[in-house]
Formats: sequence, C-alpha cells, structure tokens
Amino acid sequence: MAGHNKWSKIKRKKAANDAKQGAIFTKLIREITVAAREGGGNPDFNPRLRLAVDSAKGQNMPNDNIERAIKKGTGELEGVSYEEITYEGYGPNGIALFIETLTDNPNRTVADIRYVLGRNNGSLGTSGSVAWQFDRKGQIYVDAERFHEDAVLEAALMAGAEDVKRDGDEFLVTTEASGFHEVQDAMKEAGVTFTEAELTMVPQNTVAVAGDDAGKLLKLLDALDDLDDIQKVHTNADIDDEALAES
Repeated sequence: MAGHNKWSKIKRKKAANDAKQGAIFTKLIREITVAAREGGGNPDFNPRLRLAVDSAKGQNMPNDNIERAIKKGTGELEGVSYEEITYEGYGPNGIALFIETLTDNPNRTVADIRYVLGRNNGSLGTSGSVAWQFDRKGQIYVDAERFHEDAVLEAALMAGAEDVKRDGDEFLVTTEASGFHEVQDAMKEAGVTFTEAELTMVPQNTVAVAGDDAGKLLKLLDALDDLDDIQKVHTNADIDDEALAES
C-alpha cells in the first residue's frame, strides 16, 4: 500500500504546482458528468457526485464549470456520453497496472493506451489478468499538522474505518468501499476535515521498484496520466523515494 500512497501524493503535488491543472479539470468534469447521469444532479442524494464535486472544489475548479458538468449529466445541457471501461496491463518488469477510463470512443482509448504502454516497456493484458491483485478501498487524507492523532483515530475508527496510519505530514484513513461515504460523514460531524478522499484500487502486495526501473515506470505512469480518457492508474509498485523525489 505504501508505494501506491506515495505515488498518489506526488500526483497531488504535481497537480498543484505544474501545468497539468487543465488536464485534471477535464478528468474531473467527465467524472461529475457521469456521476450526475448515473445518480441524479443533487450531491446530497448522490454520493458519487458529492465526491466528484468535493474533488473538483479541492482543485479550485470554478463553480460555473461544476454546474455545467452536472447539467450535462442530467441532460439539461447538451453533452457527450461517456462510457466507463477498465483496462489491465503490465509496466516494466511485470508491474501490475489497473487503468480506469471514461471515454466517448473506446477504440481511440485502447489504441492510445496500447501505444503508450508499447513505447514505455509495458503491455496490455486481458480482463482479469491483474484485477485480482487489488482491492477496492476508500482512502481519506487528513492534515497531521491540523489534527491530533487521537482525534483522527477516534473519529475514523468509531465510524467503521479499517485503519488509520501516519503517512508523512498526513494521516491516511482506509475504509471498505461500502462504508466510504459513511466514514467521511462521521468524520465531518466529529469536526475532522480532510484534504482529499477517493475510492481507489489498493494493491494486496507491493513490489519494490528502484533505480532505472523506477524511472521507467514513472515515465510510463506520467504518459498514461496525460491521456484525457484515463481517470486513474493504479499500480502495485512500491516506488523508491529517491526516484519519486526526482520525478
């Protein structure tokens, strides 16, 4: 799990500091649109939409953009219809990759993914080839400088969270996917706010990756993240801290 968390933290820092903000908005808008289409346009009654809107606000997306995306999902505004498709594959040295996409053109998406993998020592696998190595979990990040560990532990565990761990300058709260939104609500009621929350695929076991292999994998992950159709890329790699610091 550690490698996955480190990669997530690096991506969040890059989102705040580099030119990827526009691409991140594109992915968030797609998620908001699909969430509204599937569960309605009211975040109070649509947990997936509420999470998507919270994520968008966390990236400082203007409210007008959020409202337009919701209206496209509910049909109040004309919009593109996106399909949710997952792909499985391998990175350098057989590292497992689980890729989530939202696309209006599956043929384009799979061709783009295959091209990026082929250029970066990876390959596309068959359905089910790596999914068994991951579990769907909720992860909630809390600023460790704002909240005492005891307060986070009490709020999270009383709400049914699986685990709470210190991860650098944050606490990482892990939940079952089914209890993810209930734990968030309970933590908010207890006065413990969080910097980010997401449903993600957590590897059951990780594989240490360092040196040149880590550099190759990070290059591949960046290239996949740059594809508009890709929402999230999950890996079982525990990437070396030194390589992450240089990325």
